[in-house]
Amino acid sequence: MLLVVLWLVFRMMGGMANRPAPGLVLREGDLEVLESWLRATTVPAGLARRARIVLLAAQGVANSRIAQAVGVSVPTVVSWRRRYQAGGVRGLEDAPRSGRPRQVPRERVVAATLAPPPKRYGVTHWSSRLLARHLGIGNATVARVWRSYGIQPWRSGTFKYSTDPELVAKVTDVVGLYLAPPDNAVVLYVDEKSQIQALDRTAPMLPMAPGRIERRTHDYTRHATSTLFAALEVATGRVTAACKPRHRSTELLVFLRQVTRAYPDDELHLVMDNYATHKTPEVRAWLEANPRAHVHFTPTSASWLNMVEIFFSVIDRAAIHRGVFTSVKDLNTKIRAFINGWNQHCHPFTWTKTPDETLTKRQPKTNQQHKTLGSCTNSRTQRRAP
Repeated sequence: MLLVVLWLVFRMMGGMANRPAPGLVLREGDLEVLESWLRATTVPAGLARRARIVLLAAQGVANSRIAQAVGVSVPTVVSWRRRYQAGGVRGLEDAPRSGRPRQVPRERVVAATLAPPPKRYGVTHWSSRLLARHLGIGNATVARVWRSYGIQPWRSGTFKYSTDPELVAKVTDVVGLYLAPPDNAVVLYVDEKSQIQALDRTAPMLPMAPGRIERRTHDYTRHATSTLFAALEVATGRVTAACKPRHRSTELLVFLRQVTRAYPDDELHLVMDNYATHKTPEVRAWLEANPRAHVHFTPTSASWLNMVEIFFSVIDRAAIHRGVFTSVKDLNTKIRAFINGWNQHCHPFTWTKTPDETLTKRQPKTNQQHKTLGSCTNSRTQRRAP
């Protein structure tokens, strides 16, 4: 009898040990925050990992399965579940560490980095060694602070924000076409990629081999250039294209007639940028004579809104940049071959941002925003927890 009782107790304890933890209940508004951490490229990897743990726990996934999926131990999963239950998303951030206090405040390093170097150094931006010598600290300390705050003085980018007075209306119009195309109509991105060079190398290319990349001569023979006109269908990603020797309104009109022949029975909505060729009297007259073709212009200095630019980037990387072309005819033939292959397995490019999100994302940050150090004193000032 005693053995039976012990066996039943053992079974009950074993069942309790193997029972999965109950689903974690997320606080209001935390789901969007955690999902944004997973999508963002600037969030530390540790924080994104914790967000994934909490999201899986909220779906009722067992701790052991979460640990296996994320690549951590089960105690780590349990710890972050408890941290979230106690403090919400704030509880997932790095906690202060014990030990000797830092000799140099991180805010001082950040402030010195964001300020231009003194003229006596004769440089345009800081290096970790130069800033360390300037502050009298180790360059490894500077490097750690830069990593913590996501500061990269050696990198530089460009931006150009549209000053179009109809910016909001045009973005709303174009993005509306992407997100909710009209019924019984075809939406097409239309543009041209000009000055495509037919470059021929002066010596045969050395092919790729194990342990060695493909190599080609630095010098080349330039035969001439070609212009690729393309219309990318929003719904399918199918491309209607033509290669022309020039990119005047004359060639554009020929291409527009080709597009209308490709879609003989459909109402067409053409998204185009503000290139002068697109607004000549001849083009306007043709549009008036073809009422089923409606043009939607992107804002000035906002050609990035035309998604055919993505296709141009794809074809440039895949078929043009590393290509060898013995003539313009050879160049055009290889461009058409790529487009024919693309159309056999085409796919659409999906626009995911609303008009408001698009306008917010493209708004450049001001220097005043960068000077605010108050936003730099939370989790990024601490070392990452394991």
